[in-house]
Parts: sequence; C-alpha cells; structure tokens
Amino acid sequence: MKRREFIRLVVGATASAPFAALAQRKLPTIGFLGSASPLPWKNYVAAFEQRLHELGWLEGKTVAIEYRWAEGRSERFVEISAEFVRLKVDVIVTGGSAALAVKQATSEIPIVFVLGADPLGSGLVKSLSRPGGNVTGLSVQANDIVGKRLELLREVLPGLHRLAIIANPANPQAASELDEVQTEARAIGFEPIRLEIRRAEDFAPALEVLKGRADALYTCGDALTRANAARISTLALAARLPTIFYAKEYLESGGLMSYGPSTPDQFRRSADFVDKILRGTKPGDIPVEQPTKLELAFNLKTAKALGLEVPPTLLARADEVIE
Repeated sequence: MKRREFIRLVVGATASAPFAALAQRKLPTIGFLGSASPLPWKNYVAAFEQRLHELGWLEGKTVAIEYRWAEGRSERFVEISAEFVRLKVDVIVTGGSAALAVKQATSEIPIVFVLGADPLGSGLVKSLSRPGGNVTGLSVQANDIVGKRLELLREVLPGLHRLAIIANPANPQAASELDEVQTEARAIGFEPIRLEIRRAEDFAPALEVLKGRADALYTCGDALTRANAARISTLALAARLPTIFYAKEYLESGGLMSYGPSTPDQFRRSADFVDKILRGTKPGDIPVEQPTKLELAFNLKTAKALGLEVPPTLLARADEVIE
C-alpha cells in the first residue's frame, strides 16, 4: 500500500471514530405514558416537548422519547409500565391516573406524574416537600378545589339542588374526589347522585337515567372520562344537564364550564422535572409542585343551547370564554 493511501485510511478512521462512538452511545430515554389517545393530548405533548427543547433536550439527538397510549383503558397502564421496565427507560412521565400502576411496576426507574389529584392521600409520595422513593411530579390538588367548583356552579345555577357526580371508582384518585364532592355537596345543601362508570359503554346508560332527576353534572378527572369527553358532553346536552369539569379542554367538545389548573402548563412544567432527573437529581429529592394558577372557563355556545345565562360578573373573571 502506498504511503499516501495509508495516511488517508488512518485519518479517515480516526475522524469517523467519534461519530461511531456517538452512534453506539444510548440516548437518555423518556417513557411517556398517555392515559388517553394522542389527539386529545396533542397540546400537552407539544408543551412538554417545547420545554424540553428549551432545556437542551432534542428528540432523536440528545434524548429519545417512547410514546405509548392507553386509550382510556386502565388495564393498559400495567402493560405499558411493564414494557417501559423492559426497555429500561431512564424516566417515565405519565398523567395522574396511571401513576399508581407505574409505581407498582418499578421502584427504581424515576417517575414524574403530571396530574396528581391527591398524591399524598393516594400513597404516590410520602411527603409533598420530600417525596422519597422514585416518584415526584405535579399535583392538581383536585380535592382541595372541589368546594370552589361547587360554589361557581351554584353562581351559574342558583336553583341547583340535585347534583350528579360521575367518576371511575377503579381509579383511587377519582374515587377519592368522588367522595369529596359528595361530602362538600351535602355540606352546602345539594343532594348528590353518585354515578360509577368503569368502561366507555357505561356512560350512555348512566346519563340516560339522569333525565329529569338531576340539575347539573360534575365530572371527576380520570383517563376514562378524558378519553370520553365528547361522549359525556353530548349525552349531558341531550339530558339538558349543565356540566362542570376540571380542565378547559373538556369545553371544546361541549362542556359548560371548568375550573382548575392549566393542563398544558402542567405538562410544560413536568419537563423541568425530567431535566433535573436526567442530569442526576434523585426524584425523591424534588418537591411535588402544586398549582400556582387556576383557570375558569365557560362555553357560551353550550350555555345558549341549555337556555342559561352566565352572570356577567363570572364572565369578567373568566380566563377563557368560548363564544
């Protein structure tokens, strides 16, 4: 071999070595468990990815993201959690309703929950300030704002007496919220009507029996109710029932009103948790964050369809009004 050709081969091999090493190096991997389907979560995913990008994590370049979708079926939580454990992902991000299943699947992989309804009461964490273990995240403190939701509902419906409450009792966090709503409703003079649903097919018969029996419908947050938001709103409108939800995304499909934290903002903030964990911070040392801002929203199209007039004082306080 000629000397010039030998030098070219050596230089070429040396120059390509870093790229070969980079190709062989495994990117940090995020397992993202969506409890519903991709379409309703598109804004949440966009907010999460945007913040990751701002923090220097680029999908396919500096981080890999494995997305899995449970489609509102809680039995899928266990399957997807087990898959993430097999894949040996570096951190798992999920909504609150799936977090308990993920925690049962692994005590080693860090877990970031985004919509924890009652992380302390449900046993997700030992403490909000020092969670301990492998779990941390963002709480929506659902039970703490039940009373405020009921007050707002009564401002819109001064004659409200019979309140239907729909929830999936298979989800411990939704079951806890259901109990809290019942307690708060009785305390302010409402008659609670408890509706338990465990699958998509349960919604139609459950809401059918409410015709003429209830004055409004309170929906407890859960993967099943989120995946069936349009169905709930359509059935409620057919039954002439005003609805209140925990997030304004429900109003896009015809819900009347919502009060709670911004869900896209929760997912955006979760990227900061992921960033800290990927850079070496233990999840148990990262305090659980509580909402800093609660949003009030109304759908005036739905109000008109129900023959309701939302008080101007409430509209003036609203963060979003769909007209």
